[in-house]
Amino acid sequence: MLKSCYPFYLANEPVYDNTDLSVLNKFSNEVATQVAMANTAHIDMAIAAAERATKDMRALPSYKRQAILQYCVTRFEERFEELANALCIEAGKPIKDARGEVTRLIDTFQIAAEEATRIYGEVIPMDISPRADGYQGMWKRVPIGPCSFISPFNFPLNLAAHKIAPAIAAGCPFILKPASLTPVSALIVGEILAETELPKGGFSILPCHREGADLFTTDERLKLLSFTGSPDVGWALKAKAGKKPVVLELGGNAACIVDEGTDVEDAVQRIVFGAYYQSGQSCISVQRILVHESLYEEVKQRLSKAVKALVSGDPLNENTFIGPMISEKEAARLHRWIKEAVANGASVLAGGDRQGALLDATLLENVTATDSLSCQEAFGPVAILSSFTAFDEALEDVNNSAFGLQAGVFTKDIYKAYRAWDELEVGGVVIGDVPSWRVDHMPYGGVKDSGLGREGVRFAIEDMTEMRLMVLRQTS
Repeated sequence: MLKSCYPFYLANEPVYDNTDLSVLNKFSNEVATQVAMANTAHIDMAIAAAERATKDMRALPSYKRQAILQYCVTRFEERFEELANALCIEAGKPIKDARGEVTRLIDTFQIAAEEATRIYGEVIPMDISPRADGYQGMWKRVPIGPCSFISPFNFPLNLAAHKIAPAIAAGCPFILKPASLTPVSALIVGEILAETELPKGGFSILPCHREGADLFTTDERLKLLSFTGSPDVGWALKAKAGKKPVVLELGGNAACIVDEGTDVEDAVQRIVFGAYYQSGQSCISVQRILVHESLYEEVKQRLSKAVKALVSGDPLNENTFIGPMISEKEAARLHRWIKEAVANGASVLAGGDRQGALLDATLLENVTATDSLSCQEAFGPVAILSSFTAFDEALEDVNNSAFGLQAGVFTKDIYKAYRAWDELEVGGVVIGDVPSWRVDHMPYGGVKDSGLGREGVRFAIEDMTEMRLMVLRQTS
């Protein structure tokens, strides 16, 4: 059960200013809790506090940053089931997926604790010509300053952690806007951060209306904007961000190639996970499945059977694999896309029905390239099957997308694996598995409409720090 109400956090302190935001149980559609909402004045105060905290955060020794992060790890472990249940209720995430996300939250903070003590620099040989004789050079990385973070609804714990934990490791104060549909998880993290020795103003977590959050993007006191969410919103924010660097983790339309000679049983098992875990609400969820013609009928038969067997229902039930989508509106949108594809000649191999926010795990074939299910981001429990003859043809089909986040390639041929790595226009190529696979220390991000920059703790720290050079002239 959730508490009856949750505060927002302004300059490390809980603020019970109101209970304006109702958070729904995504399965029952009943109000689960109330959350305090920040207004523009609160956001301005939080930015001012972060600006004041910049010097103290920068001066925080790396061992203290590490200790703060390690303390959070311990508290997350102690509150593991509470965090998992919060995800079930506010996000509709099946309990097994919820526990998996809490595990990843812990991993992300643990990695950040380790990275906090190894933000290195270099000595640069300067004597490359006679004019530089007698000079020495070296550089280090320094915190960029107050950071602005906007996190999404689908991984409300771990995708917030991918911004919060590197900021603490780097020594940057921050303000975070969690998704209004799923703010509770981030506020529990805020409750734990408030127990630490972070300098006053080191963090603020501020649920707020999108229209009231303009300062997160436009305020010049903020030195970095990191946004995870939809492409339309992300690119619009970038256009308004001014001089500050922007990191965008946006949408995907992930493809998975099943080459000839693949172990079909293994591939099907992994594709079912990759396409339907967390009800398909992941930007690297398998959406397009390209199967070599020699295996197509077998994959089609096995995959259809496996998808039909997935259990949907209450996310708190241990057997549930498919929970509700984030809202009935989103489920209706995706159901409409399925109907449009069928009207254009597609065949439903499994699923296809909807009850409120619960959309069946659905598999289709013969979807045209111009259908929304093929060229847009589904972001739900739907995948489409197609066949190919030549491997290079499959690579071209994967690249025939406005998105480029990750791709999966099942192949036994090492030369094809390297060709896929060379040719696919994506941020990551996963060989022998689905594109949905991620470990939280790896560089993660996309190209094209999928975004700018990379997350993964070490790589986020690079964005949250700046290079500072020192040149020393020897005078005697």
